Amino acid sequence: MEHYSIVLFILALLIGLSAVADRIRIPYPVLLVIAGMTIGFIPVFPNIELMPEVVFLIFLPPMLYDSAFNISFREFRTNLNTITTLSISLVFTTVVGIAVIARYCIPGMTWPLSFVLGAILSATDAVAAMSVTKGLNLSHKTVTILEGESLINDASALVAYRFAVAAVTGSTFVLWKASLDFALLLVGGIVIGVIIGRLLSFMLLKLRHNTMVLVSLLLLMPFVTYLFAEEIEVSGVIAVVTLGLVISQHAKRSFPEHIKRESKSIWDIIIFLLNGLVFILIGIQFPFVVRSIDHAKILPYIGYALLIWFVTLLIRIVRVFLQQRNLLQAFQKGKRRVSEDALLDFKNSVIISWSGMRGIVSLAVAIGLPVTLADGTAFPQRSAIIFISVVVVLLTLIGQGLTLPWLVKLLKMEDTRIDV
Repeated sequence: MEHYSIVLFILALLIGLSAVADRIRIPYPVLLVIAGMTIGFIPVFPNIELMPEVVFLIFLPPMLYDSAFNISFREFRTNLNTITTLSISLVFTTVVGIAVIARYCIPGMTWPLSFVLGAILSATDAVAAMSVTKGLNLSHKTVTILEGESLINDASALVAYRFAVAAVTGSTFVLWKASLDFALLLVGGIVIGVIIGRLLSFMLLKLRHNTMVLVSLLLLMPFVTYLFAEEIEVSGVIAVVTLGLVISQHAKRSFPEHIKRESKSIWDIIIFLLNGLVFILIGIQFPFVVRSIDHAKILPYIGYALLIWFVTLLIRIVRVFLQQRNLLQAFQKGKRRVSEDALLDFKNSVIISWSGMRGIVSLAVAIGLPVTLADGTAFPQRSAIIFISVVVVLLTLIGQGLTLPWLVKLLKMEDTRIDV
């Protein structure tokens, strides 16, 4: 009964704080993270260990599917160049940047361990990006780029993480093999998403008069798609995102209006509760990892996390503005793949640069690090990697999350924004 009471308490807390956040004009994820940290430090509050498999199976599929379903496909296609640049090129650049800092600044960090830390913190989080920017009335272009990036970049980060952990355990890293595996994961995920999406579209067309069955199928298929894709060793993340895009196009053509409304109402409630749980759980994890660290090392590790956060943000700013310049040059040269709508202006570039929050995926991957190596010895620097990862996640959510509304107001984007 104790566990049920804790779940009910957390749910009540997230509902209440979400209402408060709306009144005081603070992004609700920030308030929930702070609340999670606060209750986590209460001595009588039990430790709630975040299970990576729960995150990847229970939280991730419905959130990715919902975001992909609601994204503007036209805007997504128009800004595909920027989205792929940020979700692939920027991810691997960030891995290298963090690895260099960790290798030369953090005692005991070997190159393989440094790349593990870099891979954990390399990707922005779909839940964080969309939850923090919600209500800021950003333009369709900005929202689409942020959502599209965070939907795809998990696949890049997870591939980098897998090879980095393999290097720690003694496996040899071969660039061409890693590149081939990455391509297969992406292409395989897209193929699975399209196949299941087309099959589901056919079933929904036959069942469109049975609202309960239709909505139930829509709720079930993201989990099925993710599990099936992972089972055949392709990207479950990409498969679910592709599924959402395919079903979104089908829904616009074939779904009756009443089904769209009922489906959206159910999904909105589910995603709201899942989002709230995610941010409270992120906050709760901080006290948990603090207790696993030698107290004498806490301040130095926080310092390393601050440095990594700064370098990560700097890399993102440079890459976004470099992309702005590249798009402009390509457009001026008359390249057909770059339209005027795909160009970035200064304001959008600033907001995109500042919106690179990390979140639940980084946290789950860090906590999911192996406890021991193949020979039975402890995974080196595991506690340090987890602690630094948690602190960086909190810095991005609280620091960037709190200042983003102020930055939007400073840039006076409300004059040209479109409510989405």
